[in-house]
Amino acid sequence: MKKAIEILKKHNLLRIINDELDINLEIPHVAYVEVKKIDSKAILFTNVVDKKNGKKFLEPVLMNVFCNEEAVRLFIGDADKIGAEIESLLKMKPPVTFSEKLSTLGKLFSLKNTIPKKLKTKGECQEVIKLGSDAKLSDLPIITTWEQDGGPFITMGQVYTQSLNGELKNLGMYRLQVYSDNTLGMHWQIHKDSNHFFHEYKKAGKKMPVSIGIGGDPMYIWCGQAPLPIGIFELMLYGFVKNSPARLVKSITNDIYIPEDNDYVIEGFVDPSKLKVEGPFGDHTGYYTLEEEFPFMEVSAITRKKEPVFLATVVGKPPLEDKYMGYATERIFLPLLRTTAPSLIDYYMPENGVFHNLILAKIDTFYPGHASQMMHAFWGVGQMSFVKHAIFVDIDAPELTNHDEITKYILNRVNIDDILVSKGAIDHLDHTAPKFAVGGKLGIDCTQGEIAESGITILEDIELLEKMQNISKEVKALKQYYKDTKNPICVISVEKTRSQKYLFEELKSLFSHIKILVIVDEKANDLENPYMLIWRVTNNIDSNRDLYIDGNTLCLDATNKNSFDNFQRRWPDDVDCTKSVIDSLRERKIIDIDDEFIKKYQLY
Repeated sequence: MKKAIEILKKHNLLRIINDELDINLEIPHVAYVEVKKIDSKAILFTNVVDKKNGKKFLEPVLMNVFCNEEAVRLFIGDADKIGAEIESLLKMKPPVTFSEKLSTLGKLFSLKNTIPKKLKTKGECQEVIKLGSDAKLSDLPIITTWEQDGGPFITMGQVYTQSLNGELKNLGMYRLQVYSDNTLGMHWQIHKDSNHFFHEYKKAGKKMPVSIGIGGDPMYIWCGQAPLPIGIFELMLYGFVKNSPARLVKSITNDIYIPEDNDYVIEGFVDPSKLKVEGPFGDHTGYYTLEEEFPFMEVSAITRKKEPVFLATVVGKPPLEDKYMGYATERIFLPLLRTTAPSLIDYYMPENGVFHNLILAKIDTFYPGHASQMMHAFWGVGQMSFVKHAIFVDIDAPELTNHDEITKYILNRVNIDDILVSKGAIDHLDHTAPKFAVGGKLGIDCTQGEIAESGITILEDIELLEKMQNISKEVKALKQYYKDTKNPICVISVEKTRSQKYLFEELKSLFSHIKILVIVDEKANDLENPYMLIWRVTNNIDSNRDLYIDGNTLCLDATNKNSFDNFQRRWPDDVDCTKSVIDSLRERKIIDIDDEFIKKYQLY
């Protein structure tokens, strides 16, 4: 961490705040605001307190370490170059000439560095050792991010686990709720390797060892969230990218090996027969994930460096730090995706689609139905299987990250006959599906060329709104986007008093003016803010329930679901900043934002 801090300083990517700030809401709110800025920096908080418990911490807190694309390059490297190296290994052929043999030998020899090196000595992470009742989680500056959070959460913990027989190792990054000084929640989602290991220990009736690293090389964090195939230890990726093996030491009270340069290590055991209610937690979807039972760890030791730095992140509404980590993941794992989908040219997961909610993919189309085939391939590959909405474009499409041009391209090619609605596994955190972890999948094939003219008559917003309000007073506002394309988008906000399928039916007389209709709640939505509208819509729809089609008109109901929709689960709240905290930080000049910034990113 200290090396990381020096690198950030050298490249003018670090902001140091010496003002006294609280781990409860204040510090995470500052980091949340900072990472949304175009010129965002990492922040080192040097004067850290817990006012609630009257505690002052000696160690600083570092947040937003992956604050922008430059920071990602500094700590991970050139993502495109790394992806190309992976691709060259995947395409490696038996050498024929002497020079080819030397080249192949060099590549294979370098792979020795992927294997982590186990040291026989203690590590820097074990310079200070606290055991048993002396190992207190309250001694760490663990943040409470949001008002409705169930308590403090470790948000950048490296969770190290292993299979029952010890042959398989895993590094994952999960939120970890602090229940007490010696009890820590394990948010192991159903598709995670550590959850698979957990069930092995449960079946055997044995306690499961777990060690959690905090800090050290920032690369560990990125490896922990990398979508590697099941059974591959994430620290092998560290060795491949760094061309130097991760150096590990054995934990003090269990058999888990952890990086010797972690700033902290929390050790313990999980009793598979016991669960605790975990949450709520304001997550990266921008919504709270609700209370649910999960395993928990009983802490047996906490070790640390003599002068540690506590690393944390903040999640909520986009854009956030995961935007930059996600970009590196996209580039590096593109070659691996191509092994399953060889006609894939490129893909992009916009951060305001919170990654699993929306993917754009460019393919080299060879035959009718090729895009549909690719959709099924994506929905069957690792973490790609949790993607809810996929839009496929052809080889002639603009750059996927050119938002305006790719949107026009897509809207000129959306054909209702080329829409695929399916059902399958969705992200554990998804709140929209009627049934937990199973929901709608929507695929749109935009590879078949431009469609015919829209055949609709475009009206001015004010005229179309007036016509709608003559039909239903629940329509409160209207905004049309991309009226120059063949599928203009009409977004309306409503004061919801019933299922929106009834409104859709009532508006049929206006379908000669509408191709794509999107409905959102009046409350908490700004029709002039397309960035946050995309976040809302991709979060809020389940295609099996919220997609309506009549003739050539398509409707998406992105309102919050409730009893009107026969929705039986609890709908969570948006993740919002606490206004009084933001006001206080502005008054003290710790954050410098105006009302327009607050509105743009819907801070509250």
